[in-house]
Amino acid sequence: MSTAKVPAALGRGKPRRRTSRAARFGLPLAVAALLAFTLFPVYWMVSTALDPKALTRGSDLLPSGLTFDHFDFVFDRGNFGTYLLNSAIVGVSTILAAALLSLFAAIAVARFKFTFRTSVLIMVLVVQMVPLEALVIPLFIQMRDYEMLNSLLGLSIVYIALSLPFAIWTLRGFVAAVPKEVEEAAYIDGASWFRMFWSVLLPLVGPGLVATSIFAFITAWNEFVFAYTFMKGSDKYTAAVGIFQFFGENSTAWGPVMASSTLVTLPVMIFFVIVHRRLGSGLAAGAVKG
Repeated sequence: MSTAKVPAALGRGKPRRRTSRAARFGLPLAVAALLAFTLFPVYWMVSTALDPKALTRGSDLLPSGLTFDHFDFVFDRGNFGTYLLNSAIVGVSTILAAALLSLFAAIAVARFKFTFRTSVLIMVLVVQMVPLEALVIPLFIQMRDYEMLNSLLGLSIVYIALSLPFAIWTLRGFVAAVPKEVEEAAYIDGASWFRMFWSVLLPLVGPGLVATSIFAFITAWNEFVFAYTFMKGSDKYTAAVGIFQFFGENSTAWGPVMASSTLVTLPVMIFFVIVHRRLGSGLAAGAVKG
């Protein structure tokens, strides 16, 4: 019986070794393939922006050379510096206002009981489900009546309104996850509501604020339809609209298009890297304090 069991045991061990070797080599290959698939559009964009013959590049994987003439063109003749500044103003305004308003609204629906609280939450979800294209005409008429067309303030208000439903619903979960006993302990220690909010509640919901800030920034930075519809003067265009000027009726200046697209993409990547680190540290801090 012992001699019969030994070969069987050895036979069962071989597939495990093969499986472990397949996993050892297959996982890195899968990750490399995923990275190549994800990063190739970014590589093509940057390399085309630096290619002196971007218009006739075709399907060549490598650029014919390196030049910064396309970047000089979008700044000198394309007025892209103004567009980037407009996008930065609108993006920062959207982040600050959306984060503040959504946090107080989330505290209200998560901590206080009032009439139609469930209806408010349902309406928040319903607004989030409405396609943005269906809101262009009503918001345009409203901005026109308030004389806020061709205004960065009016565009910022629109982006804040678009960001609030998602931000409120997300932050509501973070606020509801904070035990009420933590707030009550702060009150027992003599803290005021503002002191409890600043020292206890805000650090614990910080990761949620970071997540909503990322969403609000991307919404304000990359949005095209509202910015193109509401802005009449080219000096008020955002960066997303500024790229559109390099698309002609019969031809497209691919070098300036890719250069401006690179300039639009870099701030989003930098912002995400900075905020992503704070998101991880905030989650760890919230776990310890909770």
